Amino acid sequence: MKLIVGLGNPGKRYENTRHNVGFQIIREFACRHGAGPPQEKFEAETVRLTLGNQQVMLLCPLTYMNLSGRSIRQAANFYKLPLGELLVICDDFNLPVGKLRLRMRGSSGGQQGLRNTIEQMGSEEFCRLRIGVGPLPEQCSAPDFVLGKFTATQREMVAEAVDRACKAIDCWCTEGIEQSMNNFN
Repeated sequence: MKLIVGLGNPGKRYENTRHNVGFQIIREFACRHGAGPPQEKFEAETVRLTLGNQQVMLLCPLTYMNLSGRSIRQAANFYKLPLGELLVICDDFNLPVGKLRLRMRGSSGGQQGLRNTIEQMGSEEFCRLRIGVGPLPEQCSAPDFVLGKFTATQREMVAEAVDRACKAIDCWCTEGIEQSMNNFN
């Protein structure tokens, strides 16, 4: 089984913000694969689907961004998943809007949801897909920026990034992290 997690914040207030691009990608991926409505489990919205012969759990933590790891740990422990079967999708204001960056492992890079996931999982050894939402303007605080909404031009760029991210997730599920890094970074 693969566990694919989109990071974000629950509720109408946070819809379509930069910080919720992970949720947006998970929902689009579920839609493309004809998934049914989400269930609540592991303090998250979850959807299970099958890709070829691969079982996949999609997860959007409802714990808010800074505590995302708690939900991820619950699901990973329940299914006894090795860290290599985990992909976490999040925003990154250090990347230009729409740029994708897949990695096998690494630090949080200041992303609080990733930081908490690393703490909860006790390791940096899991895959992540960062979606660029930056750059962070000099006069703007990071929390205000990531909780803000995209401009009309940026929304078009993000829609293209969501499409590419869904294709990258398909590749990760079927061909692995190295091939998806080669194809989408």
